[in-house]
Amino acid sequence: MHTPRELFEQRVRLIDESRWAELIDQYADDAVVEMPFALPAPVRLEGRDQIAAHLARAERLPLRFTVRDVVLHETADPQVLVAEYGYRLTNGASGETADVANIQTFRIRDGLITRSRDFHDHRAIGRLLGRS
Repeated sequence: MHTPRELFEQRVRLIDESRWAELIDQYADDAVVEMPFALPAPVRLEGRDQIAAHLARAERLPLRFTVRDVVLHETADPQVLVAEYGYRLTNGASGETADVANIQTFRIRDGLITRSRDFHDHRAIGRLLGRS
């Protein structure tokens, strides 16, 4: 069973290595992921099936993610971790790059994510994909 910090460190390795499908193993069966600033509308994923489908879509994007500048904040609640970090994104089709800021909060029980709130710069991701 991983501590919240170990789970996040594993997450960084999986993202850096584009191993998106393996990220689902970090989530509890009843996990909830919220992305309140997603575009064009907020996203709420409930359960591993919805989260796995979302990760599969991310894996098909022509983007390479490199995690950088990680700052982890452990809280008074040992099950809660707040992560601040950036992505250096590279569009494999165009060669364009962008730096994207992120903040995520994780609630972790028995070594698995039960809830996360993801505050990514979705507008910057969309621009890199030619969507805005």
